[in-house]
Amino acid sequence: MIRYIKGFIIFLLSAASFGAFAQGSATTSSPYSQYGLGLYHEPILPLGAGMGGIGTAFSKSPDGLSVINIVNPASYSNINLTAIDIGAYGDFSTLSNSTTNGETNSNFRLSHIAFGVPITKHSAMSFGILPYADLGYNYKQTGTVSLNHSPLGVDTTTTQESIYSGEGGLSKAYLGYGITFGSFSFGGNVAYIFGKEKQFREVNYPTLPSALNTRVENSVSTGGLNYDYGVQYNLKLSAISRVTFAYSGSANSQLNTTTSFIVSHYTLDGTGTPNAAIDSTNYTNTQGTITLPQIHRFGIMYEKDFKYLIGADFKMGNWSALNVNGVNAGLQNNQSIAVGGQITPNINSLSTYWAVVDYRLGFNYDNTYIYANNTNIKQYAVTFGLGLPIPNNSRTNYYKVNVSAELGQRGSLSNGLVKENYINLRLGFSINEKWFQKFKFD
Repeated sequence: MIRYIKGFIIFLLSAASFGAFAQGSATTSSPYSQYGLGLYHEPILPLGAGMGGIGTAFSKSPDGLSVINIVNPASYSNINLTAIDIGAYGDFSTLSNSTTNGETNSNFRLSHIAFGVPITKHSAMSFGILPYADLGYNYKQTGTVSLNHSPLGVDTTTTQESIYSGEGGLSKAYLGYGITFGSFSFGGNVAYIFGKEKQFREVNYPTLPSALNTRVENSVSTGGLNYDYGVQYNLKLSAISRVTFAYSGSANSQLNTTTSFIVSHYTLDGTGTPNAAIDSTNYTNTQGTITLPQIHRFGIMYEKDFKYLIGADFKMGNWSALNVNGVNAGLQNNQSIAVGGQITPNINSLSTYWAVVDYRLGFNYDNTYIYANNTNIKQYAVTFGLGLPIPNNSRTNYYKVNVSAELGQRGSLSNGLVKENYINLRLGFSINEKWFQKFKFD
């Protein structure tokens, strides 16, 4: 009976997650999300996020528990217990430019749900869903335009507002498998990337109540397959320590798109609020494709069982090849580096809870794929994290809460740009249990 109850819980969690990720509301408030497909998310869960985002060479947790590491599917081969990881995400940002200081925003959402299931002693599979890219911005540009041939026979001007906004995002549902041969591990994911993104542009004349204002809505629905692959080499230094060298990548596959345009005309009331549209034109849906960039990740990690680990990742993304419906997105190739680690003071302590807690620290730097106003947009952050074990009386089941905080900055105040200071918080609940195994009694 317990087995069926657990299966039912898995089904409910999966259905709820799929429904949540299919929503089209804004999940970020960054003006830099308007470039490309939105703000791209590395497939990192709260554990790795607390260590700067490292994961390419992460093969297994120092405490021996199963860890789902989507960054490199080769790591699945180390899953020896059925693992579930589900979590939430929140971001807080402050936007500033040369004239405005301190606009704050916040967003919250379900961040991921992932499962890991051992198949044999040296192989396992994983499946789940997580964000791929987020779109969410809103800003206004105000200017004046000339009104020629006025009734008084003179030229006058009026205020014109151009409002730009976007919402939505893309999600990634994946199924992967990893296997070990000697010191080498290999793995791959087949993923389905899907979602809807909408971008809007409004042109309003707030001082002319009778003027016709225009709103253009560009909606893109996306769906298609993507592929990840990876390899890890474990060099054993002693019975309890090893160095892992690793590579993982994402293929430059194509996604299918359906694009539609809606153009509306409307007037403003006395408060500047749009009235109901006078007319709307829905242009015919058009079919197209998105060509994703190829991404390469390289990593190295040193681990000492039941004590600590330290590692570094280097990533390159060929984002200059991103094409949306036959048009190059105008991005540049990016490079990023992340370093981080974890230490557990005394995993065998029975008297001090804080001695068995995992403490994590990291740093990351990203020369992003965005080039705006003749400026390379850079991003950097420091990260902190904790792995909080939940005590229980079972010798075969283990539970842990992983929390992480990322304090970072994106952009700058130069060349009319926006500087974004942000705090990203992640909360994850991980379960390790023995499922699908028959118990023997003498």
